[in-house]
Amino acid sequence: MTHRFSRLRRFRFNLPQRIAALMLLMFLAQGLWLTSRQTLSDQDYKFARCGRETWEKPSPLAGYYTSCGNISDGILAYRMAGLPLTLNVLLERGLDHFRKPEDRVLPESDNTRVSAWELRHQLTHILLLLRLPFLAAGCMLGAGIWWVSRRLYGNLGGYLALSLYCFSPAILRACVSPSPEIFTALGVYGGIYTCIGVAHAMQGPRRKWRPRIVLLTASFSIAAASHIAALPVIALLGLLLMLWVAEGRRTQVLPVVMLASLGAIIFLFACYGFSPDPFSYVFRSAAGFLWISFDPARRFFSTLGSAGITLAAAASAILYLGSRRSRYFGNTTPLFCFIILVLLITTGVPSSPWIWSIPFLLTFVGGVFADAFETPHRKVAVLAAGALVGLQVVFCLLSLPGLI
Repeated sequence: MTHRFSRLRRFRFNLPQRIAALMLLMFLAQGLWLTSRQTLSDQDYKFARCGRETWEKPSPLAGYYTSCGNISDGILAYRMAGLPLTLNVLLERGLDHFRKPEDRVLPESDNTRVSAWELRHQLTHILLLLRLPFLAAGCMLGAGIWWVSRRLYGNLGGYLALSLYCFSPAILRACVSPSPEIFTALGVYGGIYTCIGVAHAMQGPRRKWRPRIVLLTASFSIAAASHIAALPVIALLGLLLMLWVAEGRRTQVLPVVMLASLGAIIFLFACYGFSPDPFSYVFRSAAGFLWISFDPARRFFSTLGSAGITLAAAASAILYLGSRRSRYFGNTTPLFCFIILVLLITTGVPSSPWIWSIPFLLTFVGGVFADAFETPHRKVAVLAAGALVGLQVVFCLLSLPGLI
């Protein structure tokens, strides 16, 4: 027990952590402000209704998992959207026992299911409750980007990557609308860098492998339950990167990836309540079909709200190609992953895999600029990075009313 407490004491909430927390609070404030200006849409009703059905009762339609059908485009997003609503209904039903009959919020019934229309008119803050899980996932992804970037590139590299992330209109849009993309981005980013962490741990004692493999399985599970097409993508990318890093242990890389993938499949099965038919529909549908297109990258880099990120990415690419010191594994990995992910499109279901690539692009930008900060032209590099962040902040804030 003493050893465990000593490990907990290693965490420090010092100035770097406080600055990162402040940035994430600014990100959350933007998300909450956008949420306050929204109204419930058809997509909200869909996620509210079918998300609650995944927790409470199966669909009344025979042969289907929910009234939305057998969900194949990200069961985790539906479950996370429905969880706060289900908990809210249970809370209100419990509080109704202490209210007068005329003041009760929900009708007296043994059935805990309440329609989306009833939720809209009887429960408060339903729109915020729907978005809280997605905003939380966005904050977790931002924290992950900062942790990885700071660990690899130092404080300034981490601040740069996180500041661009916190003022990215594409990420904000994904966090204030029920969709699988932000959870998938979290699983993909965490899965790739956990693969690298496991590969590094393989150089040490086996007791250090287990917690990282558990974290790897969790990341793969989030990705698979958010979008089934993400699982083979991160498994393949993670396998390649682990083979690159794990010198002398390469024969053990494939079993580790297969173990994490198997755990992800079991978690996905659990998300469907261990029901074989809706679970098998994921693999019988076209949800996992992928193709390649340059259109998502063209749209992302041509959007005015991403002007600062676009200029930062262009400058980073020039520095990466022109400076030998920038061409190393820590910078090449996020660039490689970004190029692969930004070109992907789904042909079977509506999706936006290019959002999965944004964290890798921002990590790459933070890494290249961190190298520039260590050159004799440090002041110029810092001023340039500050100007790019300021530009991104301005264009992001100007685009906030038009996000939705």
